[in-house]
Amino acid sequence: MRLKPHHVMPVMMSAIMAFVMTAVITLLNLGLTPDFLTRWMHAFLLAWPIAAVAAFFAIPLAQRATRFITAFGSD
Repeated sequence: MRLKPHHVMPVMMSAIMAFVMTAVITLLNLGLTPDFLTRWMHAFLLAWPIAAVAAFFAIPLAQRATRFITAFGSD
């Protein structure tokens, strides 16, 4: 089976978003503790699959909303 961009993109986008968001939230909640990296990676590995599934649903909705919003500016 050959991977297609519309399958890979949500997984990559969710990985980037989950990586950044879990880092920021873990840092804000715990500070720079000695076990920060371990706790951050735990949060990331938990969040990424959830974010990936959400992205498969959210991306089409966001695309439709974007087309709807930008249609008003094309007059």
